[in-house]
Amino acid sequence: MRHITLPDFGTAAAWRDAARACLREGLAPSDVTWGSEQSERGLFDDQPARAAAPVKQTVPRSFVSLAETVCWHRDADRFARLYAFLWRLKDAPHLIADRGDRELAHLRSMEKSVHRCQHKMKAFVRFREIGDRTAPRRSFAAWFEPTHHTVEPTADFFARRFADMDWRIVTPEKTAIFLDGRLSFAEGQPRPDLPEDAGEALWLTYFRSIFNPARLKVQAMTSEMPKKYWRNLPEAATIPDLIANAPARARAMAEAAPTLPPIRAEKARQQLAAHMSAWEGPKEALPAAIHACTRCPLHRTATQAVPGVGPLDAALMIVGEQPGDQEDLAGLPFVGPAGQLFDKVAQSAGLSRSETFVTNAVKHFKFTPRGKRRLHQRPNSGEIEHCRWWLDAERSLVQPKLVLALGATAAEALTGTGANIMRRRGTIEQLADGTPVLIAVHPSFLLRLPDPAEREKQMALFEADLRLAAQMVLALTARSAGAPTG
Repeated sequence: MRHITLPDFGTAAAWRDAARACLREGLAPSDVTWGSEQSERGLFDDQPARAAAPVKQTVPRSFVSLAETVCWHRDADRFARLYAFLWRLKDAPHLIADRGDRELAHLRSMEKSVHRCQHKMKAFVRFREIGDRTAPRRSFAAWFEPTHHTVEPTADFFARRFADMDWRIVTPEKTAIFLDGRLSFAEGQPRPDLPEDAGEALWLTYFRSIFNPARLKVQAMTSEMPKKYWRNLPEAATIPDLIANAPARARAMAEAAPTLPPIRAEKARQQLAAHMSAWEGPKEALPAAIHACTRCPLHRTATQAVPGVGPLDAALMIVGEQPGDQEDLAGLPFVGPAGQLFDKVAQSAGLSRSETFVTNAVKHFKFTPRGKRRLHQRPNSGEIEHCRWWLDAERSLVQPKLVLALGATAAEALTGTGANIMRRRGTIEQLADGTPVLIAVHPSFLLRLPDPAEREKQMALFEADLRLAAQMVLALTARSAGAPTG
């Protein structure tokens, strides 16, 4: 049995050298026990670690990084866990990428915990000035209580950040000392009695000023600033009052909000209003304007934009998703497989396409190339938003009495959300200007259904939706003409 005692300073490098020596000697994990200078020595502690002879033992670089971090964890079994995994890794290097390996998952969790502790140390160390302020190099000291042994691996951060001053960070187990530009370490000390710092008053004023009561989330705040650190943070004393007074301060902020926008905000509002204004050109010029659109990157790969077609006085506007492969080549909407299916079902439902205005929510074809094929990709919300201006322009010209939204993209472009289409299908919603919108699935959905029975069921529902659209158009047209609808 070999017992290896690792030093409290330079622990990670010492473990690496010792582990390399053990591998060279072929010592299995069960033949080695590990400890640190602070731990109690066991029955076989009288066997010192042997010096490691040069040996080339190749391990994945990611394990080296993992081990260097885990060595600073507080778990007493960390060295044994690392060596046990290293022993397996030497014959199976792929284990370092095996997310299902429980031991690796445990080591990754330890690594994450150490990184979190380092982050908290960087965020919550508070220096106070000590010594003569007129000296060439001012001196500072701080007290910190880390969860893990993170003083040594984190000290370089402070050495780079505060290279122009002397400082020391005191913890119960180890002290980092930066003196005349040189970093060193010493044993830990009890909490020192640090003097008051005049700069703390300024820091507290700043902390209070950046506290936003309207965005207060106590649980999130205590997660990022755990209470165990509060006793060493001067600003922590102000937190209870800030939380208690947050509702009243938020109300006061709302009441004190300006009633008139600043000049720059007003200019931005006017520019946005001009950008989003309705189409003011001649009706016949709208298709050419859509063809020239470069509002989003989709125009770079598509063959052409595909504007809507149909009578400009149509009572029904049909809105699909985007042009498909065939529509992109032909420059016309709904001429591909989905459009052909729509025509077939519409005819059965008594809906005449020649009397409707047919368009898409997005005017350019979005696709992914696969060899010679172009595979459809669903437009994202940004692309839908960019094209909404053209859809609104078409609606303002046609002024339909009913809009039929086919699929989630059309529903999002018209109503603001494309969620829950299967629950919303067959229902009537209203646009901001009062125009009714009938929600239905897109015919491409029917083409993708693999089960014949389910396809037949959904086809019947789709036909019922189109029949409802035809009936609504008749009723709305008769109502606007003053004819009885019953």
